[in-house]
Amino acid sequence: MSQRELSRLEVIQRVKRKTLRQRQAAELLSVSVRQIKRLCKAYQMGGAGALLSKQRGRPSNNRLAEKTVKKARQLLRTHYHDFGPTLAHEKLTIKGVRLSVEAVRQLMIGEGLWQPRRARRPVIHQLRERRARVGELVQIDGSPHDWFEGRSPKCTLLVFVDDATSRLMHLQFVEAETTFNYFAAVRCYIMDFGKPLAFYSDKFSVFRVNIPNALSGTGLTQFGRAMKELEIELICAHSPQAKGRVERANQTLQDRLTKELRLRGISSIQAANAYLPEFIEEYNARFAVAPRNSESAHRALQKGEYLDRVLTLCERRTLSKNLTLSYNNVIYQIQTKRAAYTMRNAHVEVRESGSGEITIEYKGRPLAYSVYREQEQHQAKVVPSKLLQPTAARAAVQPKQKRGPVPMSHPWRRFDFSENSMLARERRGELCILRK
Repeated sequence: MSQRELSRLEVIQRVKRKTLRQRQAAELLSVSVRQIKRLCKAYQMGGAGALLSKQRGRPSNNRLAEKTVKKARQLLRTHYHDFGPTLAHEKLTIKGVRLSVEAVRQLMIGEGLWQPRRARRPVIHQLRERRARVGELVQIDGSPHDWFEGRSPKCTLLVFVDDATSRLMHLQFVEAETTFNYFAAVRCYIMDFGKPLAFYSDKFSVFRVNIPNALSGTGLTQFGRAMKELEIELICAHSPQAKGRVERANQTLQDRLTKELRLRGISSIQAANAYLPEFIEEYNARFAVAPRNSESAHRALQKGEYLDRVLTLCERRTLSKNLTLSYNNVIYQIQTKRAAYTMRNAHVEVRESGSGEITIEYKGRPLAYSVYREQEQHQAKVVPSKLLQPTAARAAVQPKQKRGPVPMSHPWRRFDFSENSMLARERRGELCILRK
């Protein structure tokens, strides 16, 4: 007997011994008084066995159809073997197999496709209320992952999530988290929605200068400088939990988006970026919430705010007496019709676009220049940790340069290795070091 049936037997026995009234028994078992009378009569005629459920050992009237279960198991094994129960339920519904999420979960457990996870001990963090309007705070992050599951090299997904609604505002696949890739993503965001009030990011070197008490520089990264020029506040979180909305979105995307790319046979960054608008629409319809205030906090670009100029690398240089400057191991010569002494030691800005185009500005106006010469680079270039893998992959693809034959003008060609010449050199003491 089950625990419920044992409790019912104990109550009925107390009613038969007249130590408990029928109304009190009905309240304990949450049934009517008439049902208590029926149970007492059945117990008197058949004993404790009469209180057992008559449905025991019989198939349930609400059981799933065998045809539906067979089709669901076949689809789960062939197409959705590594899906979670919720996502598998959505895909089965599209295929016409209508089951509940719990039924799909039990089928996956029975097939060995899903293992119940033990609940983790909850870690309590201070809650932060959502912003009221769309565009007040946009959380941004990069998610490096094997998005194509080995069909293509690993890449990074740039994710923009609105804090007020949890909407995916922008997604973009890139090779790695670089300043220019974030510039391109911000450009697309601003062209689609306008300028948000603030971006919320982590402390990656693209967003924050992580050298304490730096002796040079303005204290801002190139991304931070560009956001300051656009009047967009940049906030760096102290922990992943502080920007939990974009972190949880990354986990969901690494599960759902990866499987959607597999089902559609997408294996390149270009094809994946073309599919992203469709995925964003479906994701927002499933997970986005309504904001407290229906007004948008996005702003239009002001007069003089040109994205082509702002979203560039900008560094200050001082002109020499010859009106030259050095940038990225290249010496540039300023060409001007004015007297040279009027621009000596002048402070100029060198702006580099994503395509490598260089613009030199003086007081906001571009200057004409020519390339004087390129300097030799004697020091190895420092590569950030998040760029090591893409840099190494590009280096592996590039063919190794083979050394050509030694030219006739080389000193090795002029050296005489004959026996008489070697003896003469030894007598003069020129080969003593070689002997040792």
